[in-house]
Parts: sequence; structure tokens; C-alpha cells
Amino acid sequence: MSDAALDRSRRTWIAITCGAGAVGGVATAVPFVSTFTPSERARAAGAPVRVDISALQPGEKMTVEWRGKPVWILRRTSEMLESLKKTDAQVADPNSDRTQYPTPEYAKNEWRSIKPEYLVAVGICSHLGCSPSDKLQPGAQPSLPDDWQGGFLCPCHGSTFDLAGRVFKNKPAPDNLEVPPHMYLSDTTLLIGEDKQA
Repeated sequence: MSDAALDRSRRTWIAITCGAGAVGGVATAVPFVSTFTPSERARAAGAPVRVDISALQPGEKMTVEWRGKPVWILRRTSEMLESLKKTDAQVADPNSDRTQYPTPEYAKNEWRSIKPEYLVAVGICSHLGCSPSDKLQPGAQPSLPDDWQGGFLCPCHGSTFDLAGRVFKNKPAPDNLEVPPHMYLSDTTLLIGEDKQA
């Protein structure tokens, strides 16, 4: 075999080998790169949650899950809304100015909500991540002051929150309950996790 024929044969084998290597490289890279895209389950976990609040009566609370967190939706009565004026001087951050859990601008008001009637808050204490329990009824109760106006009590270390999710002074919790991004799609439908139109 001549040198020219041998050279052509080598080039052919080099080209075949390079082609096979490239195909193998792509075959290996595609599954690896695809692991960087979130799974359907992960996308669903972070997706906004649509909530029908049409059956929620004044004084009632419902809980939905968003990003693995409990989100409370409390439909406050007019008496509950009035009680917020009485707790203003007793809470640590009445205007939600602290920045650990920044309050959206549309909830920086005395009700901490878009619509005064509805409180939308993440039901996780800002101290150690416990879930406070409902103490919505006013009046003296165990572990609560005699002038209790209604709100939430974290049983772990005694942090208390009013009916707007504001933490009382001198409690272990450093911040108010978080207000998640949310908006109303209609009078009876709430979207938690997105607030582009708010």
C-alpha cells in the first residue's frame, strides 16, 4: 500500500473516531445538562397557588400551602379590624418597617393587607419557624394577657401576634409574620405567589 493510500485510510479512521467521540460527548452532555432544569414537581412547588375564598365566612380562617409553607387567609370581622387600633402601641413593628421579611408595599397599612377584610400571611413564627396557633377570641386565656384582643400564639416560646400578624413587644420573635406576594384575580379568587397586578 502506498503512503498516499495509508494517509487517506488514517484520515478516514480519525474522522470516524472524532465523529463517534462527538456523538458520545453529546449523548453524555444532554442528560447532564437536563438535570439543571427544574422538575415538574419543583416547578409546581414554587408555582403560584389559586385559592377560592368564596366560602370563607367572617371570622373564619383557611390554610393553603405555597412553597411548602402554610399560608393563612383570615377573613376578619369589623370587630377584629377595630381591635388593630388597640394593639398599635403594643406591637414591636406597627408599620411593618423591619426588613427581615419585607412587607409588600400594598400591605404596608394598618391591616397589612390589600383588602382590610382579608389577612394573608405565612403561618410561620419569625423566631424559630414554629407554627403559631389561633387565639382569635378576645379576652383572658391561658398564656395570654387579660386584655387580649385576638390573634395568634406561638406555643414554643410564647411569641404573640395580633390579627394583622404583627408581633407584640418583648417577645422572642424578631419580626411580624411574613406577608407573601399575592393579588386578587376576582372578588372570590386569590392568587398567592404572584403580585404583578397588585
